Amino acid sequence: MIGTCLCLFFTGTTVLRAADLRATQAMFRAGDYEAAEKIAAAEVEAGIWNERWPRLLIRLQLTRGKYAEALTTYEQAISRYPSSLTLRLLGIEAIRHNDLIERSEAEIERFFAVLQSSTLRYVSRDNLVAAGRYFSERGEDARKILEMFYDRVRDADPDFFEAYIATAELAIEKGDFQVAAETMRAAEKIDATDPRSAYLIARSLESSDRMKANEAIERDLQTNPKHIPSLIFQAESAIDREQYDVASSLLEAVVAIHPKQPDAWALRAVLAHLDGDEQREKEHRETALSTWSQNPRVDYLIGKKLSEKYRFAEGAKYQQRALEMDVSFHAARFQLAQDKLRLGEEVEGWKLAKMVSQTDPYNVVAHNLVTLYDRIKKFDSLQSGGIHVRMDPLEAELYGDAVLQLLGEANEVLCEKYDVKPDAPILVEIFPDQNDFAIRTFGLPGGAGYLGVCFGRVITANSPASQGERPSNWQSVLWHEFCHVVTLEKTKNRMPRWLSEGISVYEERQRNPAWGESMSTQYRAMILGTPATPDSLTLPSQLSSAFLAPPSPVHLQFAYYESSLVVQYIIETHGLDKLKQILDSLGAGLPIKDSLAAAIGSIEKLDANFTDYAKGLAKSYGPEVEWDREKLPENPNVAELKQFVTEHPKNYWGRQTLAAKLLQTKRFKEAVEHLEALRGWSVLDGPSMELLAQAYEQLGDIDKEREVLVQIVRERSDALPALKRLISMESKDGSWRKVVELSKEILAIQPLLPYGHERLAEAAEKADLPDASVNALKALLVLDPIDPAGMNYRVADALARAGRRDDAKRHVLMALEEAPRYRDAHRLLLRLHEERSDEPSNAAQPLSEEQAEQPKERVE
Repeated sequence: MIGTCLCLFFTGTTVLRAADLRATQAMFRAGDYEAAEKIAAAEVEAGIWNERWPRLLIRLQLTRGKYAEALTTYEQAISRYPSSLTLRLLGIEAIRHNDLIERSEAEIERFFAVLQSSTLRYVSRDNLVAAGRYFSERGEDARKILEMFYDRVRDADPDFFEAYIATAELAIEKGDFQVAAETMRAAEKIDATDPRSAYLIARSLESSDRMKANEAIERDLQTNPKHIPSLIFQAESAIDREQYDVASSLLEAVVAIHPKQPDAWALRAVLAHLDGDEQREKEHRETALSTWSQNPRVDYLIGKKLSEKYRFAEGAKYQQRALEMDVSFHAARFQLAQDKLRLGEEVEGWKLAKMVSQTDPYNVVAHNLVTLYDRIKKFDSLQSGGIHVRMDPLEAELYGDAVLQLLGEANEVLCEKYDVKPDAPILVEIFPDQNDFAIRTFGLPGGAGYLGVCFGRVITANSPASQGERPSNWQSVLWHEFCHVVTLEKTKNRMPRWLSEGISVYEERQRNPAWGESMSTQYRAMILGTPATPDSLTLPSQLSSAFLAPPSPVHLQFAYYESSLVVQYIIETHGLDKLKQILDSLGAGLPIKDSLAAAIGSIEKLDANFTDYAKGLAKSYGPEVEWDREKLPENPNVAELKQFVTEHPKNYWGRQTLAAKLLQTKRFKEAVEHLEALRGWSVLDGPSMELLAQAYEQLGDIDKEREVLVQIVRERSDALPALKRLISMESKDGSWRKVVELSKEILAIQPLLPYGHERLAEAAEKADLPDASVNALKALLVLDPIDPAGMNYRVADALARAGRRDDAKRHVLMALEEAPRYRDAHRLLLRLHEERSDEPSNAAQPLSEEQAEQPKERVE
């Protein structure tokens, strides 16, 4: 009875204290650190027999940077709770941040000794999670950690929140963001008030859905405005968007909570580096290391952010510093591997990546990269001067020479224009698989929407094979990326994203007006806005942020277009030399604001003047057109639309909507009237232009159809349907040289299907262009033709007409190997034999004229 009473008494006391503890923990989660610390300190001082109070107090002291106090609290608590692994893990952090290096190493050994002395079967849930975190930091196999610790706890208690947090943290560290996201979605159902929930969701979505990640952080900071990891996340995002003043303010908020928070001071060092202030960078780094001089994360974080700014060489130096502090710090080793690969230092880069994959087998990014390496080794390598290209062997045979030719032209034109002489090889890797491109570029599958990426002297690109039925023009993609090589080389990778992308898109248009982005109905509306939608124009000073977390794919494309308009404005208003002066200043280490100011005036002036320029361009697009959409009736029928167009003959939306409805009912003649009106005002978009061509085809008006098709090809770089139709029309007319040029344009979009090569071969043969015919026929031979004997014969015949007798003989012999009694092949071989009498004695002998007249036989 006494025992029962005592049990009830202590149970009641525990519940009372637990309620107080939960209330104080809620204050901690809400960011009321000072009040929570006072309560926890009072409970610890009172000697309450509950280990959770000193643990909470230490967490609060660590959060506020009160490392000496945290160490004192730990020393007092561990004597009372010597078997607590959770407490010891907090103690290791406190000892480290008092810069007691030897003592921290001894404490780590002591942790393992206590763990060994305990029977895991009887260890508490908290201690099991602490043990898992300990082994994670030691670099042990993550899968075993999950199985032996975190999964074990979750199986025993599906509502134990800390196990979910630890699992997600481990998954994020290893690059398994899907597992992290799934884990935290389950965790939020248990406790959505802990700020770590939304923060870890944001981290898990950061690389795949930046908008949702930002929403999660905003939600988190509403719960706890002082949550340091979330403020750091926002500061990093601001740095990514080149909003350095915003980042600085966020870091100031962190330092107000924790005066020597290492990540905050590391990011301040990044800002100083980007500002070209080496002394301030050095001081900020020293502050970041002032509490723990051997903290490898400081240099890792600085280097990582610099690499994200394409400062790979500078980033690599910081990773090497991090590894000097802790040779087992896998994150730094892998970041260094990626830096080396992006610098083109492949031998060392792949070696480091393999090392990480072997020592850290659950590192998803490292595993993906090393697996990809085995596929890249099977690529063909092509080289011309300082340009090295790696491609799938089949693709290399089909259009590898054309790739080298285009890159050679880009090298000559763009390097001369921007006064650049690359002093190291330029590597271009073209991937037929989207996931392989994404893994090489970003470390993870995905990357949808990216056609190519340039890191400086390394370019990665998607081939047409990875892009479906309407691939982008691979020539425009490579021209764009090579322009990045030139401008990054000129600026030593020190340029804002908007300027880098803007120059590349601008130079696409200079090379071919059909390439790059150009003004459209949609872009006009985005620049000027509508009564229902404000304009989407971003000031140049903020333009780099438009590339991160855009509301839609259209907004991302608009960011590229707007950036090119800024470059166009600078060149038209101030001249190319001023643009080059800006690039030179960036290369010398001046920030973009100072570089602009020295060449063309302040960034504020550019913001104001460019806005007027862009709006002027938008207004000049269809100036006589009425753009008011509000007048259009809601869900109108054809009769209502006709009445509306009669009353508003220049209204874009009336004409466009009426034409679409008329086409649906196959009233082509009437639809043409309205589409032609839009075309006459130069506001007919690409898809509508294709519909107009189809309408003329249905009406049998070949001349008008051809006229529209030619315009489509002139204005669009991916106009496959228009090109195919034009080829058909020109072939009927016997305009073979036109067909040759059109076929080449098809191959600039899709060189992996037989159609373009077949049309080029046929047209080149009939236009007496044997060299062009040879190349097309060889491509068809690579594409596994149904009749290899016939194809080899055609190649041989074209080679013979081009005067290349030795090559011709080789292909005619290949034809005869497939079909020994191939009459035309024997005749060609006989002719080649007569033209050159010194055939090798073991060569196949041609049939006589009489033998050649025998029926043709094939060996299938």
